[in-house]
Amino acid sequence: MTNKKRILTGDRPTGKLHLGHYVGSLANRVRLQDEYECFFIIADLHTLTTRPEKEHVTALRQNVTDVVLDYLAAGIDPAKSVIYLQSAVPAVYDMNLIFEMLVTLPRLQRVPSIKEMARAANISDETLPFGLVGYPVLQAADILMPRAHLVPVGKDNEAHVEVSREIARRFNYLYGEVFPIPEVMVGEVPTLVGTDGQAKMSKSLGNAIYLSDDAATVRRKVFSMYTDPNRISADVPGRVEGNPVFIYHDAFNPNRAEVEDLKERYRQGRVGDVEVKEKLTIALNAFLDPIRERRAAIEAKSGYVERVIYEGTLRAAEEGEATLREMKRAMGLTGLWNRISRKGREAIERDKKAAASG
Repeated sequence: MTNKKRILTGDRPTGKLHLGHYVGSLANRVRLQDEYECFFIIADLHTLTTRPEKEHVTALRQNVTDVVLDYLAAGIDPAKSVIYLQSAVPAVYDMNLIFEMLVTLPRLQRVPSIKEMARAANISDETLPFGLVGYPVLQAADILMPRAHLVPVGKDNEAHVEVSREIARRFNYLYGEVFPIPEVMVGEVPTLVGTDGQAKMSKSLGNAIYLSDDAATVRRKVFSMYTDPNRISADVPGRVEGNPVFIYHDAFNPNRAEVEDLKERYRQGRVGDVEVKEKLTIALNAFLDPIRERRAAIEAKSGYVERVIYEGTLRAAEEGEATLREMKRAMGLTGLWNRISRKGREAIERDKKAAASG
């Protein structure tokens, strides 16, 4: 039995992970797994809130595998952390239903990200699904299922966790202390700009460098990156601040002297984009090489990713069953069913005896 505090975090399986995911969350998770008992959820049910179509559900099979493969290649260790599939944990469904009784519709409608998610998915008020409005309730079931103490989030996602905290407090008030009140672990989660200079790297925008990209693909994407649009030749002084190429140098090039030299010469108009991008390509491929090596080793072991998901999900399901059992005990539902089932069995036995003697 561990005395470490528990963390719950994870991803919706919408496709392979990219450098933005690494900077924003993966690197932090690799560090956290040594300090905390980590539960990493592959939140496939959450994807249905905006994409319930059959073809999307079918695509989840590969997406789930890709996400977990990226986790393992990035350094998440299944011997230290629980990686599990949300939809295969039965307790989550029951907990979600119970928690829906503890929160009001107006409260959920005040969560700012719900409207943002609906807008991003082109969902109008008339077609807004109940499941999307209830997204924070399902998330509360995710967080409270392993009775997590901490939830790492960016500042823009604090509102979701606050709903989980309110539900935990409400349940504890009504039925007794079952849940720790999860704390938000707010980090300055960096957002990596896209290769096209857009504010955020995104699969849908086609501006991402993936953890699984090979060296040639990385080079091609780097050389297509936006730089200073006002710089028409190498001898024109260029702008470093906000320049995507230098943002990536700062994030992934460990040779600080080289980076500062490139910045200085760029500002003075003494270096061309080709050299700056060539050195970024070298730095990015050096960063990705160990991830590629781990990926290749994992892929060579047939069924290994599926085994990690399977074993982690069994562990999560056990945890969820224990939590649900404690919830029902606290609510009095267990006693109600025990009484009914006992009386029911007694009546069946009496009827059998009466039939036999008659």
